[in-house]
Amino acid sequence: MLSASGRAMKPSRFSEPESHPLSEREVARAWDGNADSWAEEVRKGWDIYRVVYNNPAFLEFIGASIGDLAGKSVLDAGCGEGCNTRILARRGAKMTGADISARMIDLARQEEHSEPLGIRYELNSFSDLSVFAEASFDAAVSFMALMDGPDFPGAMRAIGRVLRPGGTLVFSITHPCFMTKGFSWIRDESGVESALAVAHYFDDQPWVERWKFSKVPVSPETEPFAVPRFDRTLSFYLNTLIESGFALGRIGEPRPSEEACRAHPFLRRWREHAPLFFYVSAQKPRSARR
Repeated sequence: MLSASGRAMKPSRFSEPESHPLSEREVARAWDGNADSWAEEVRKGWDIYRVVYNNPAFLEFIGASIGDLAGKSVLDAGCGEGCNTRILARRGAKMTGADISARMIDLARQEEHSEPLGIRYELNSFSDLSVFAEASFDAAVSFMALMDGPDFPGAMRAIGRVLRPGGTLVFSITHPCFMTKGFSWIRDESGVESALAVAHYFDDQPWVERWKFSKVPVSPETEPFAVPRFDRTLSFYLNTLIESGFALGRIGEPRPSEEACRAHPFLRRWREHAPLFFYVSAQKPRSARR
């Protein structure tokens, strides 16, 4: 992927607006720099939002959209260091991962060598996918990656090309209506998040966000991740998907359960006020349109 899959929420967010469009080369360089710390922290389970909120909901959404993965050829577009790719491989899918970061792919291949699951990893942008033949996959998934690449229309065309007729695309992103440059929590007198402020929804200028996994037990001096961001409107995502030839199937806005909120109180704000994530399922037509 152009970003690593499955981000967590962060205690602070620092915007660095760019004076020029961020290229794929710059995105790859950023994720090469993030890769080692990211892989270590993810594999230790410190991406808490992934573990207790996003992944359980998105895996359920994948199952409802694709069905039984056993034996299916599946592309993980924007696979990062391969953690989520391996989850689907353990569920029986024949997995292939693609990512723009050479270091992320190195780390994914190292993990595959240590514990083989039959996964193929390729260094390739999800907006290109030229290393794969047309109609190579039964399905494509993308965990929290497509919002972090500069060419979403290109990604839809590329994924559409490598899917077989009737194939399904399922992806998760941060919710475009809420995770804007102007996102912030409003707290009441007791310090509880009582409302969500959103601003700059239509601002599509690329920027670099710097943040840390909020639950990592490290010192304040730990270097934050540098994450290139490409904010887009909800209508842009869905209209681009449809204009690329996909038939929209389902959308999802996962809400933490009461049980999850009792176990992890930090999820309460996302249950009561807004969804952090947005899910989409779409299908490539079985035959060409006339």
